[in-house]
Amino acid sequence: MQIERHAIFWTGALLLFAALLWLLSGVLMPFAAGMALAYLLDPLADRLQRLGLGRLTASLLILALCLVLFIVMLVAVVPLLAHQLGGFVEKLPSYISRLQELARTEGGALADRLGFDIFEKLGLGGSTSPPGDISRSVGDLVTKAGQFAATFIGSLWSGGQALLGIASLLVITPVVAFYMLVDWDKMISAIDSWVPVNQQATVRELAIDINTAIAGFLRGQSLVCLFLGLWYGMGLSLIGLNFGLLIGITGGILSFIPYVGSLTALVVAAAVAIAQGWPSFWLLTMAMIVVGIGQFLEGNILTPRLVGQSVGLHPVWLMFALIAFGYLFGFTGLIIAVPVAAAIGVLARFALRRYLQSPYYQGKDSAA
Repeated sequence: MQIERHAIFWTGALLLFAALLWLLSGVLMPFAAGMALAYLLDPLADRLQRLGLGRLTASLLILALCLVLFIVMLVAVVPLLAHQLGGFVEKLPSYISRLQELARTEGGALADRLGFDIFEKLGLGGSTSPPGDISRSVGDLVTKAGQFAATFIGSLWSGGQALLGIASLLVITPVVAFYMLVDWDKMISAIDSWVPVNQQATVRELAIDINTAIAGFLRGQSLVCLFLGLWYGMGLSLIGLNFGLLIGITGGILSFIPYVGSLTALVVAAAVAIAQGWPSFWLLTMAMIVVGIGQFLEGNILTPRLVGQSVGLHPVWLMFALIAFGYLFGFTGLIIAVPVAAAIGVLARFALRRYLQSPYYQGKDSAA
């Protein structure tokens, strides 16, 4: 009965939390962003404390450094990215037309050399299936993909400002982050004191596991994203690829979801390189080398060292959490998706361990 009461209580609390989150998702965004920022910066504040600074002084110093970095990005990087984004959206139709033309001409030539004979050998119609049908199908596919990308980018650019709430993020988030950073240790101690005495060991063990998963992924993957964004952006720009900085930084940001960022950088860079440099293969080859080196460094050096293998966040589970929480709660959902996914993963593994240790699983007669 006690276990059932606990289950009912925590299920009700979880449902109430989800309902409040859904109802208040429109105003929680800067507060959730401030909490996430404070969580990421807490280890730095602890390190400054160990060097002899007070918590308030350390928090003020961190806030000042973040403000300087933000101003530098706002002045130097954001206008350049905005300019490239506008140019990319403007040139996207011409790129689509170019790729469509290449798909039809080159695809038709390839079908003339190979497709006819292959279809005849396979008995799939031979001369009744003109090679032009293949190229037209490929061209239509490229057109539809380009139209989808244009629509997506346009909606993101037009609706992003309203979604993010730029004013609230710029004003409220730093204030929330500062106050939470100052009182972080006190808040953790207060929450710990609320845990029932007979459950403290279990709850603390779960909290440590959840913190390890969240910290290992968030802080590690953030560094991976930063490196890949710089690598892709600088590398693609140096080889002369149009909008290389925009493509690279976008790929770096999307690398927060494992494999998605590198795949995005690979596909978009290849498409732009073909449209820009064809019939020469030099630009395409160089773009693939830049992205390939980035993927090698990510998979073999950066992710194993910075993120590790013990965070317990499978890429598919992470992708589902980001899409589901983003759909349900908007941008606030994207901020809390990774912590909630990590917590659910830890709790699920804990429940599975308890189940495997239970008399029900082991087939023991509890009445014996």
